[in-house]
Amino acid sequence: MVKSAEEQLCEAAAAGDCAKIDDLLSAGADPTYFDASGITPLMYAARHGHADSARRLLSAGAPWNALSPSNVSAGDLAMEHAHQEAFDVLLNAGIQAELVLGTIARVAERNGEKEGGGLSYLEDRVFFGEDKLMDSESKAVMMEWERPLMEAHARAVCCGGGKVLNVGFGMGLVDEAIQRYGPVQHTIVEAHPEVYERMLRSGWGEKENVKIVFGRWQDVLPQLESYDGKIFTEF
Repeated sequence: MVKSAEEQLCEAAAAGDCAKIDDLLSAGADPTYFDASGITPLMYAARHGHADSARRLLSAGAPWNALSPSNVSAGDLAMEHAHQEAFDVLLNAGIQAELVLGTIARVAERNGEKEGGGLSYLEDRVFFGEDKLMDSESKAVMMEWERPLMEAHARAVCCGGGKVLNVGFGMGLVDEAIQRYGPVQHTIVEAHPEVYERMLRSGWGEKENVKIVFGRWQDVLPQLESYDGKIFTEF
């Protein structure tokens, strides 16, 4: 039985055969493909620690945050199998994606296209897995393997001490890291009602130096102050 180009791409990714990957991608193989087990070529590359293969697939458009049927991402697989270089490649892809999305959002806001932005997410259901926050379509909003990125953010915003602001709690990864630096005041703005309720159930509202503000940052500006460090996720 002749295998499809995408099936061959999965095999090449698992083997770390960069030349074969290049040939298949040039011939039109789809890097976003999920095989019968729900695994993408990028996941195969990550699981087997092939960083160069991962780079090629990402450059061709492979989604860094795609999830398998068991809600496992390429980053999870690289971390699980202790493939540091492959993990770093995927982490950098996540950082770049955040930067691009942030730039798009800022341009849209300047062009007057931001009205109502983010409201669909805020009205959507979210689900907390053991190591992921997912939307109603089972797309990952935040994943545990992003923790090193969140810790780097926290280190940067806490370097001056004093008061720190984080907009968007999510799984709380960055806020947990911020707390380890012991800021004088740690303000968290969270707009999603289910995430907000989970924060309260988890005891965040009882922490001495934490102030929680519920709502979109655009709507709660009068409740905010001046801060020595800020982490900002637009809604």
